[in-house]
Amino acid sequence: MSENNKQKGVTLLILVAALGYFVDVYDLVLFGVIRVPSLIGIGITSDADIAHYGKMLFNFQMWGMLAGGVFWGVLGDKKGRLSVLFGSIFLYSIANILNGMITTIEQYKILRFIAGFGLAGELGAGVTLVSESMSKEKRGYGTTIIASVGVIGAVVASGFAHKFDWRVNYYIGGGMGILLLFMRIGVAESGMFKQITQKENVSRGNILMLFRDMPTFTKYFSVIIVGIPIWYLISTFVFFSKEMGQAMNMSEIPVPAKAIMFNYIGLCFGDISSGLLSQYLKSRRKAILLFLILSILSVVFYLTIGKQNITNFYIACTIIGFTAGYWAVFNITASEQFGTNLRATVTTSVPNFVRGAVPLVNIIADGFKNGGNSYINSNLYVGVIVFALAFIALLTLKDTFGKDLDYVE
Repeated sequence: MSENNKQKGVTLLILVAALGYFVDVYDLVLFGVIRVPSLIGIGITSDADIAHYGKMLFNFQMWGMLAGGVFWGVLGDKKGRLSVLFGSIFLYSIANILNGMITTIEQYKILRFIAGFGLAGELGAGVTLVSESMSKEKRGYGTTIIASVGVIGAVVASGFAHKFDWRVNYYIGGGMGILLLFMRIGVAESGMFKQITQKENVSRGNILMLFRDMPTFTKYFSVIIVGIPIWYLISTFVFFSKEMGQAMNMSEIPVPAKAIMFNYIGLCFGDISSGLLSQYLKSRRKAILLFLILSILSVVFYLTIGKQNITNFYIACTIIGFTAGYWAVFNITASEQFGTNLRATVTTSVPNFVRGAVPLVNIIADGFKNGGNSYINSNLYVGVIVFALAFIALLTLKDTFGKDLDYVE
C-alpha cells in the first residue's frame, strides 16, 4: 500500500471512530437531558418517582456498558476490531429505535441496558484501531481527535432535546447509528491484529490472563481507578445538577440539559488540551496528574463561587468539564498498557468499567447520606475516596508515551 493510500485509510479510520464516539456520547447524554419528559410521557409524574426511576434507568444503562465492555473487548481480540465496530453500532441502533416506542418502565429498563451494551464497544474498538494504525509518536493525536469530536455529540443531544419530542430524539440516535454502519464499509482491519492471527500458541481475548498474577491485575485495576474521577465529576455535579442546586439552596435551580451542554463544551476543550499536553510533555502520566489536580480545584470553584448565581453555576460546569477532559489521554493510556492479544479487551472494558462504576459511586454516596450526612457532604466523601485512589493508582503505572505496541502478552 502506498504511503498516500495508507494515510487516507488512517484518516477514514479516525473519522469513523470519532463519529462512533459522537453517537456514544449523544446517547449517553440524551437520557440525562430527556429523562424527565420521557418518564412523564410513560405516566411517571411525581418528583420522587422521577428521581427514583431516573437514577435506576441511568444505572441500567451503565450496567449494560459494563457488561458490553467485557463482551466487545474479548470479541475484538478474538475476531477482530472491525467485528466490534459493526456489531456494537447495529445493536445500539435497533435498541434506540425501539426505545422511542416504549410505554412502560420495564421496557425502558431493558432497552437502556441493551443500548448501553451495544454502545460499549464503540470507543474501545476505535481507540484500539487508531493506536495500532498510527505511529507511536503521533497516535495520541488520533485519540484526541476521537474524544474531541465525540463529545460534540453531547452538545447536539442537548440542542435536539429542546427542539424535538423525546421519542423523536431516540429515533434520531438510532438513525445516526444505521448511517454510521454503512460508513464503516471500507475501513481496514488492524495490521497488528492480522499478524497475531498467523501466530500459533497466542491466546487472544482471554480476560483471565489479566488475573494471572498480581502485577498484571494491579496494572489493569490501576488503569480503571485512574479514570473513575472523570465520571464521578460528570455524574455527581452535572447529570444531577438539579439536585445539587437544590442542596446548595440556589435561588434559581439549574436545568440539567444546560448544565450537561456547558459541561461537554468544556470537556471537548479539555480533551484537546490534555491530548496536546501529553504530546508536548511526551508523558501521559504528567498530563493526567495535572488534570487530576485541576479537577479538585474545579469542585472547590463549583461549591463556592458556582453556587452564587446560575451564570456562575454553568461556568463551573464548563470548568469541571474541562478538568475532566483527560478522558482522551486516559483512553490511549489504557490502550498502550497491554499487548496486541489483549489490547481490545483492555481498551474496551476499561472505559466501560469506569462508566459502570457510577452506580457504585451512587450507592456509596447514598450510604453516607443514609448515615445522616447531607447530600453535598455525602458526595464529597465519595470524591475524597475516588481521588485518593486515583493518585495512588497513577503512581503505580508506567508512562507509555512512545511505547512500541507490536508485542503480545
